[in-house]
Amino acid sequence: MTTLLVIAKEPLPGRVKTRLTPPFSPAEAASLAEAALADTLRAVAAAPATRRVLVLDGAPGPWLPPGFDVVPQCAGGLDLRLADAFARCSGPALLIGMDTPQVTPELLTVDLAGYDACFGPAEDGGFWALGLARPDPALLRGVPMSAPETGAVQRRRLVAAGLRVHDLPRLRDVDTAADAAAVAALAPHGRFAARLARCAARPGAGR
Repeated sequence: MTTLLVIAKEPLPGRVKTRLTPPFSPAEAASLAEAALADTLRAVAAAPATRRVLVLDGAPGPWLPPGFDVVPQCAGGLDLRLADAFARCSGPALLIGMDTPQVTPELLTVDLAGYDACFGPAEDGGFWALGLARPDPALLRGVPMSAPETGAVQRRRLVAAGLRVHDLPRLRDVDTAADAAAVAALAPHGRFAARLARCAARPGAGR
């Protein structure tokens, strides 16, 4: 069994999903981020795990379901924050972010017994999931984050360490309004899709 880690920011206006503004207001972008996080946590809650951990920048809110341990993110760049999240785990761990609300419990049910790592590439060149049978923070430190080559560099780091890597399906992150529409279409019954529909229906939306 695996520890499931979710790394996230508290969904506050002006701090999350800023590339959704425009066409959405900062408050609407934060509302969409909250819905994406809620969908993600719901999928994690339904997936098999020995422990579920939210690695949070900020404070938890009503969107947090029961059954999660909440720990603060450390200071520093994203590579250091991801490395620190894995450093908190003594056994197999799978880490995801809050940008793929279309994720399902089935996608998160990974068997690291036959592999050393699993890697979920994102369409923007990053990655949406990283699993390690034996968490080693050094595998993440120094990887350039939020860049088109992030995923390729991270996967090469795993291979260079001699790890057997299992590739997960490629998913699309929610960064732009076009991403939001595409992801909502993939998971039309989730909170994210419902919130997007309400935001898009307001007078003047998209102008």
